[in-house]
Amino acid sequence: RVVNNLYVGTAGGHFEPEELNDAKVCVLRELQEECGLCEADITNLSLRYVTHRLLGGEIRQNYYFFADWNAGDREITSNEGRLEWHDLQKLGALEMPYSAKFMLEHYAEIGKDNSALYVGTANLKGMSFCELQEK
Repeated sequence: RVVNNLYVGTAGGHFEPEELNDAKVCVLRELQEECGLCEADITNLSLRYVTHRLLGGEIRQNYYFFADWNAGDREITSNEGRLEWHDLQKLGALEMPYSAKFMLEHYAEIGKDNSALYVGTANLKGMSFCELQEK
Protein backbone atom coordinates (compact mmCIF):
# COMPACT_ATOMS: atom_id res chain seq x y z
CA ARG A 1 0.00 0.00 0.00
CA VAL A 2 1.26 3.45 -0.86
CA VAL A 3 -1.59 5.40 0.75
CA ASN A 4 -2.07 5.36 4.51
CA ASN A 5 -5.26 5.88 6.49
CA LEU A 6 -4.65 9.61 6.92
CA TYR A 7 -5.30 10.41 3.28
CA VAL A 8 -8.36 11.27 1.29
CA GLY A 9 -8.44 8.91 -1.66
CA THR A 10 -10.66 7.56 -4.36
CA ALA A 11 -11.64 4.10 -5.47
CA GLY A 12 -8.58 2.66 -7.09
CA GLY A 13 -6.17 -0.18 -7.34
CA HIS A 14 -3.91 -2.00 -9.71
CA PHE A 15 -4.30 -3.43 -13.18
CA GLU A 16 -4.83 -7.15 -13.58
CA PRO A 17 -2.66 -8.61 -16.37
CA GLU A 18 -5.63 -8.96 -18.75
CA GLU A 19 -6.56 -5.27 -18.21
CA LEU A 20 -3.23 -3.71 -19.21
CA ASN A 21 -4.55 -2.59 -22.61
CA ASP A 22 -7.97 -1.45 -21.36
CA ALA A 23 -7.91 0.91 -18.38
CA LYS A 24 -11.71 1.31 -18.53
CA VAL A 25 -12.19 -2.38 -17.71
CA CYS A 26 -9.87 -1.91 -14.74
CA VAL A 27 -11.67 1.15 -13.35
CA LEU A 28 -15.08 -0.52 -13.70
CA ARG A 29 -13.81 -3.60 -11.84
CA GLU A 30 -12.35 -1.45 -9.06
CA LEU A 31 -15.60 0.52 -8.68
CA GLN A 32 -17.53 -2.74 -8.39
CA GLU A 33 -15.10 -4.30 -5.92
CA GLU A 34 -14.67 -1.28 -3.67
CA CYS A 35 -18.02 0.53 -3.92
CA GLY A 36 -20.51 -1.93 -5.39
CA LEU A 37 -21.02 0.37 -8.40
CA CYS A 38 -21.73 -0.91 -11.88
CA GLU A 39 -21.44 0.85 -15.23
CA ALA A 40 -25.16 1.74 -15.14
CA ASP A 41 -24.56 3.83 -11.98
CA ILE A 42 -22.38 6.31 -13.88
CA THR A 43 -22.32 8.06 -17.25
CA ASN A 44 -19.65 9.81 -19.29
CA LEU A 45 -16.80 7.76 -17.86
CA SER A 46 -13.57 9.12 -19.30
CA LEU A 47 -9.86 9.01 -18.64
CA ARG A 48 -8.83 12.60 -17.91
CA TYR A 49 -5.39 12.48 -16.27
CA VAL A 50 -2.32 10.27 -16.25
CA THR A 51 0.35 11.31 -13.74
CA HIS A 52 3.95 10.22 -13.22
CA ARG A 53 6.09 10.57 -10.12
CA LEU A 54 9.49 9.17 -9.16
CA LEU A 55 9.60 8.15 -5.50
CA GLY A 56 12.15 5.91 -3.86
CA GLY A 57 13.42 4.71 -7.22
CA GLU A 58 9.91 3.65 -8.27
CA ILE A 59 8.00 5.33 -11.10
CA ARG A 60 4.40 5.72 -9.94
CA GLN A 61 1.88 6.10 -12.72
CA ASN A 62 -1.74 6.91 -11.93
CA TYR A 63 -4.79 6.99 -14.17
CA TYR A 64 -7.63 9.31 -13.10
CA PHE A 65 -11.07 8.74 -14.53
CA PHE A 66 -14.05 11.05 -14.10
CA ALA A 67 -17.74 10.24 -14.52
CA ASP A 68 -21.16 11.66 -13.80
CA TRP A 69 -23.15 10.11 -10.96
CA ASN A 70 -26.24 8.48 -12.36
CA ALA A 71 -27.64 6.65 -9.33
CA GLY A 72 -29.79 9.39 -7.79
CA ASP A 73 -29.95 9.38 -4.00
CA ARG A 74 -28.62 5.83 -3.72
CA GLU A 75 -26.22 5.56 -0.82
CA ILE A 76 -22.92 3.90 -1.60
CA THR A 77 -20.41 2.40 0.77
CA SER A 78 -16.85 1.25 0.44
CA ASN A 79 -14.98 -1.69 1.86
CA GLU A 80 -11.86 0.53 1.92
CA GLY A 81 -13.05 3.41 4.09
CA ARG A 82 -15.73 6.06 4.56
CA LEU A 83 -17.14 7.72 1.43
CA GLU A 84 -18.01 11.40 1.53
CA TRP A 85 -18.95 14.07 -1.00
CA HIS A 86 -16.70 17.15 -0.98
CA ASP A 87 -16.87 20.56 -2.61
CA LEU A 88 -14.37 20.64 -5.48
CA GLN A 89 -13.03 24.05 -4.43
CA LYS A 90 -12.25 22.79 -0.89
CA LEU A 91 -10.47 19.55 -1.81
CA GLY A 92 -7.05 21.19 -1.78
CA ALA A 93 -7.19 21.56 2.00
CA LEU A 94 -7.51 17.81 2.55
CA GLU A 95 -4.57 15.42 3.05
CA MET A 96 -4.10 13.28 -0.04
CA PRO A 97 -1.37 11.73 -2.15
CA TYR A 98 1.02 14.17 -3.86
CA SER A 99 -0.07 13.49 -7.46
CA ALA A 100 -3.77 13.52 -6.61
CA LYS A 101 -3.54 16.92 -4.94
CA PHE A 102 -1.97 18.61 -7.97
CA MET A 103 -4.25 16.78 -10.39
CA LEU A 104 -7.34 18.01 -8.53
CA GLU A 105 -6.01 21.57 -8.41
CA HIS A 106 -5.46 21.47 -12.18
CA TYR A 107 -8.89 19.95 -12.71
CA ALA A 108 -10.59 22.66 -10.61
CA GLU A 109 -8.77 25.44 -12.48
CA ILE A 110 -8.71 24.08 -16.05
CA GLY A 111 -9.77 20.48 -16.59
CA LYS A 112 -13.39 20.77 -15.44
CA ASP A 113 -14.10 23.15 -18.32
CA ASN A 114 -13.11 20.79 -21.13
CA SER A 115 -12.82 17.11 -22.02
CA ALA A 116 -9.06 16.98 -22.67
CA LEU A 117 -6.72 14.25 -21.51
CA TYR A 118 -3.81 15.63 -19.50
CA VAL A 119 -0.45 14.15 -18.56
CA GLY A 120 1.18 15.37 -15.38
CA THR A 121 4.81 14.91 -14.37
CA ALA A 122 5.97 15.56 -10.82
CA ASN A 123 8.80 18.02 -10.28
CA LEU A 124 10.27 19.91 -7.33
CA LYS A 125 7.59 22.64 -7.60
CA GLY A 126 4.56 20.36 -7.92
CA MET A 127 3.43 18.92 -11.23
CA SER A 128 3.62 20.11 -14.81
CA PHE A 129 0.59 19.31 -16.96
CA CYS A 130 0.18 19.24 -20.70
CA GLU A 131 -2.72 18.25 -22.88
CA LEU A 132 -2.12 14.93 -24.61
CA GLN A 133 -3.04 15.19 -28.27
CA GLU A 134 -3.02 12.56 -30.93
CA LYS A 135 -0.62 13.41 -33.74
